[in-house]
Order: sequence, then C-alpha cells, then structure tokens
Amino acid sequence: MTLVAGIDSSTQACKVTVRDLATGAVVREGKASHPPETVVDPEVWWDALLTAVRRAGGLDDVAAVSVSGQQHTPIFLGAGGEVVGPSPLWNDTGSHPHMVALNEELGRDEWIRRTGLPLTLSDTVTKLRWLRDEHPDSVRRTAAVAVVHDWLTWRLMGHGPGGGDLDELVTDRSEASGTAYWSGETEEYTTDLFEHAFGRGALLPRVLKPLERAGVTGAGIPGVPAGIPVGIGSGDNAAAALALNLAEGDAVLSLGTSGVVYARSARPVQDYAGYVCSYADATGDHLPLVATLNAARNLDLGAALLGCTHAELSDLALQAPAGAEGLTLLPYFQGERTPDLPHARGSLLDASLSNFTRPNFARAVFEGTLASQVAMLDTLRDCGVHPGRLILIGGAGQSPAVQHVLAQMVDIPVLLPEPDEYVTKGSAMQAGSALTGAFPEWSAAMSPLAPVPPEPRIARQHVAAQVTMGYREEAGTRA
Repeated sequence: MTLVAGIDSSTQACKVTVRDLATGAVVREGKASHPPETVVDPEVWWDALLTAVRRAGGLDDVAAVSVSGQQHTPIFLGAGGEVVGPSPLWNDTGSHPHMVALNEELGRDEWIRRTGLPLTLSDTVTKLRWLRDEHPDSVRRTAAVAVVHDWLTWRLMGHGPGGGDLDELVTDRSEASGTAYWSGETEEYTTDLFEHAFGRGALLPRVLKPLERAGVTGAGIPGVPAGIPVGIGSGDNAAAALALNLAEGDAVLSLGTSGVVYARSARPVQDYAGYVCSYADATGDHLPLVATLNAARNLDLGAALLGCTHAELSDLALQAPAGAEGLTLLPYFQGERTPDLPHARGSLLDASLSNFTRPNFARAVFEGTLASQVAMLDTLRDCGVHPGRLILIGGAGQSPAVQHVLAQMVDIPVLLPEPDEYVTKGSAMQAGSALTGAFPEWSAAMSPLAPVPPEPRIARQHVAAQVTMGYREEAGTRA
C-alpha cells in the first residue's frame, strides 16, 4: 500500500491523516490543539504540526505529504528566515480600523476591481496595515510575508530560522487569492497594493500552478522522512472543495469555527455589493466565497448555557416550533465579518414569559446561526452564481437540528457527505498529485437530506431582528 499524508493547520488545531493512495481510506491520524488567542507566535503552529505527526505514528512510511491551512493569516519573516513577531489570525478583529483606512484611501470598489475582494478585516492586506501602524519596527525588519500554509510547507522542506532561503517560499492560487494583493483576472500579484498597505515591498511566495510540486522534505524533521515529495497545498476551503469533487453549480456550507459558503465557478467574480470574495480553487477554477465569524461555537455556547450536551441541545431545538415562538438570536458574539459588524455582540430579541423556554432558546441558537449562513447563499446568487445543490460539511453539520433547520430554510437539495476530514483529504490528494502528477480519483459519497416544508418565518424574524438592532436600514435591504 502506498501512503500519502494530508495536513490541516486550522484555526483551532493541526490534524494529520495518513491515507491509502489507491482508495483515500484513512489508515491513521493525529491531532494537536492550537492556542485560543487571535494573535500568536507562529512557532506554535510548527510545534503543533510536529506533535500531530507524532500522534499519527510518524510519516516514515509515507510517500508524499502536503499542507493546507487557515487562510489569510500572515507570517512576517526576517532576512534570515526568522519570525519577526506574532501573527494576527484571520479572525482577529483588531485590524478593522486598518481595513477602513485602506478602503478610504483607495475606495472599496478599487479593491474589488483589482483583486475581486471586498476588503474584510480577515484579509492579509489589512494585517499588513495593522503591522505598519502598530509595529513599524517589525515592518522595517520584515523581508518576506507568507501565510500559514506557505510557511509550514517551507519548514517541511527544511528551511527555517537562520537558514534564509526566502526565495524557496511557494504558495498556490487559493492562498494568493485571499491576500487582497493578487488578481484572479491576471493570475499575478498586485504588488502596488501590497506596498500601499505595508509602506514598502517584501518578497512574496512564488505562486505555483495546480499539480506543481512544492519540493521535497528536508532532513532532521522528527517523524518526517527526508526527500519525499511535498505537494503545493492550499487554503482550507480549496482543499475541502477538491476532496468533495466540487462541480460547477455546487455550493458548500461549512460549519466550523467560521461559517463559510462557497461555490465552484469557471470565472472570477466582482461583487460590488461587497459580500462575495472571489477566491481561487486548487484546480485552476475559482471559488467565490462568503464567510461569517460566528458559527459552530454558537452551538458550544448554547449547550454550555443550558448545561447540556450537543446531542441534547439538538433534541431540545427539535421540540420547539419553527421560529421558536418569536424568540430570535443574532449570534454576533465576536462581532461579524458578513455583515460588516466588528463591534456588534450577540442579541436575544422578543423574549417573553411564555416563549423563553429551554426548547425555544435551543431552537433560536440553531436558527440564528443558520440564518446567517443562508443569507450568504443569497449573496452568491446576487452576483450571478446560482448553485443547484448545497453540500453541508463541518463538525456542526452532523447535528440533526442543523440538518432539519437548514432544510427548512433553503430551496435547493441539501447533501450530506459521509463523515471525513475533508481538508486533510484534499491536502492528501495534493500530496498524491506531487507523487503521480495527477489528483487521485477518490470517491465522496453523499446522501440527500429528506425534504421538509419550507419555513420562511425563520428568515423573516432574522431580518426583523437586524432592523430592530439597527443593522439594516429597513427590512427590504440586506445587512
């Protein structure tokens, strides 16, 4: 059996799966947690990768490896390859004023025209301005800027502090497209936008084409054999899309730390309404995407407040009627990215002596969470991307209440893939391509959710609550 390894360095953890190249079946796996802070020393991600590799039994019998990971989050590197300072994660809201400044200086539409991205506080370019404004000495010491997956790939190839070798940094289209200094139209960096944000130039990773090999592993890395092929890797959503065999006309709703809705498209998009980000995928196509900051952790909070398990939270929610008798949650606990509400907080509206029950509260948690995600599906349609089916992934997608409420809220079939780590699966497919020159043909079995009668009151309540809180000017306008 030929084995390949896929690595997912996500926001919350690093996961490693070792798979059979012929079938994609998981042979073994390992995991290590990341710290909860949103500004961290990047070395914790490298340490977690090594720990996850060890817990997966090492990679000594593996023929190729590839890394995917959280998008946007920058690594600032000095001339000797050392990390200059801590990295602000994509979900750190401290970069919001710097996003506002960039939009004011060049105009929001200019960023959309040049990069396909309505700037958000998550994009790498806003973190550049954050560093320039808050830590100017670090800017002076920065010789190169990579994102997490680029840097981990570089480290796996034997580069690191003291060695320099910055010109060996590589990335892929999906990661480059999330920086807001790369164009999906030209497939090139927009270096003038980088320099505008950062105040000076810096070396950027070379963007490889799909199926290109990043290099080979270096010597002396615990648990990793030297000299095996290293795949190009990708951003987490691009890896999942690859693993799902996403076709044009398919959309994905991923419920993890963030909520993400994306679809495969043959062309980049420009959404001047300011919601859809035109990212690239791992195959040469595009992956228009919309994201929220608040998703699965809303369910963690609901279960904690009610003192129950996630299964019990789901059971409680399914005891309540659609609309939770008017009880409505706007789950902006960390602020929000879509809509752009960085200083908002969660709000529970229209509670009364009769409707403020455990089942209704549980139902409101699910409905508020999913209403935010379904609104993102609508934004894709508004910019010309019309999915014919919706694929539900992420740990929270296994909840019966999530499945039932989602089916009540959308007008296209919802498919539930068999449980898997789709990001590590996609990165393992890229490892396989580094070995053979082509993506392995692994199946992604899916089953449709049973259709249920639509419940438009859920979306109506969500919109009305946004109006009440001042997040919409009126019920007919989108937040």
